[in-house]
Amino acid sequence: MTTQKYQNATQVLLQQAGDELAAGDARQAAEKGWGAAAQAVKAVCEERGWPHHSHHLLRRVVNRISEETGDDRVELLFERAQNLHKNFYEDFYNVEEVGRSLVFVHEFVDKLDALSG
Repeated sequence: MTTQKYQNATQVLLQQAGDELAAGDARQAAEKGWGAAAQAVKAVCEERGWPHHSHHLLRRVVNRISEETGDDRVELLFERAQNLHKNFYEDFYNVEEVGRSLVFVHEFVDKLDALSG
């Protein structure tokens, strides 16, 4: 997959997350939000030639980006996205909570998009 395909997937998943949220499906909205965050990280990886085939590697990349940019918020935003992924399995967030977390996912995606050349 190319950087552009990952970026496109990010936007599609963000849209789907909003649609699922509007339909009242917190579980699916959360998973789409997580997927958007993961795809955004993969886009950065693809552009830089970094491996990205596991959740662990995505976490390491986010740490690296945070160190490179001096922006600790990147890690915090990614943690919110990871919690959305956990929600898919545990279904502990309601629609309002997922909605608040999706705001953070959008911020995370914007930060990563700004790194693209």
